[in-house]
Amino acid sequence: MEYTIQKLAHLAGVSTRTLRYYDEVGILKPARINSSGYRIYSQKEVDRLQQILFYRALEVGIDEIKQLLLNPSYDELDALNDHYQKLLEKRAQIDLLIHNVQSTIAMKKGEKPMTNKEKFQGLKKQLIKENEQKYGKEIRKKYGDEKINRSNKQFANLSEEEFKQMNELGQQILEKLAIAMKTNNPQGELAQEVAKLHHQWLGYTWPSYSREAHAGLAQMYVSDERFTAYYDDAVETGATQFLCDAILYYTSK
Repeated sequence: MEYTIQKLAHLAGVSTRTLRYYDEVGILKPARINSSGYRIYSQKEVDRLQQILFYRALEVGIDEIKQLLLNPSYDELDALNDHYQKLLEKRAQIDLLIHNVQSTIAMKKGEKPMTNKEKFQGLKKQLIKENEQKYGKEIRKKYGDEKINRSNKQFANLSEEEFKQMNELGQQILEKLAIAMKTNNPQGELAQEVAKLHHQWLGYTWPSYSREAHAGLAQMYVSDERFTAYYDDAVETGATQFLCDAILYYTSK
């Protein structure tokens, strides 16, 4: 069975503009162009679109989808099994958040007690999942699965007070970084205070600390645009490089 672009868009619940974009970036080419100049899609393209939309539902970026689909070793059945496992994980996370909200509602109604640890359980797991999706590949490659798994476990086990302190310290780092940048001296007293605070902040999630690992993380901040955007957007352009320079000096002493 063949589909015009309008019929395929209607079938999949996407816009024709989306299908044209997928064609443009090279992840979903039509089977052929008919004599009237219309894109025609066969069953093969329908199946490919399903795979693309699975990846998009899992918030995988277009560039990564392209790398996966165009990889000569790409196997559709393996990909489906991978989708299945990730969806199970996603469902488990959503179920945990639903349970957390239900328990909170019950607590507010006076129907059942809820410990402070339980209040943040689902939220912390959501943060871990988001960090894994954004940065997991890079940090696991740099530090290894064992260290990252231990870090995630330590974060998940933070008490309510520790979780609050960590967030407050993170905000303090941003505020002091903005002030330190005005000195234009990453080796100065203010900048080194920021580096020390960053060291303390890492202690909430890092099972052990080393100057080498801290310096490596700082360099990753400036080498990866996603990390760079966090501090540059929160403070001002150049904040990430300034923080990196401050940390490198801090860890060299």
